[in-house]
Amino acid sequence: MRENDLTFTGVVLKDENAFASLCLELDIASQGETVMEAKNALAEATALYLETAIENNLSYLRPVPREDDPRYTLPSEIIETFPLRVNIKVRAYA
Repeated sequence: MRENDLTFTGVVLKDENAFASLCLELDIASQGETVMEAKNALAEATALYLETAIENNLSYLRPVPREDDPRYTLPSEIIETFPLRVNIKVRAYA
């Protein structure tokens, strides 16, 4: 893992006509026509969310409640659970 990496838990589920992806620690969702597209879209959405939250001095962690976590509510629909790594660069200004 690199110095500026944050690692979260990603989950891909089969939707009716596509694949849905979810970052469990940030409650961010995305989708794609393939598993890889869903994972890439989630990575992009996560990076944009973190950038906005950090720039605006907001708390970024907002975990999915256990009652909505697909690992507990829809385990048979999970296609893949994977580490979602986001690299951030922080600059300080005075």
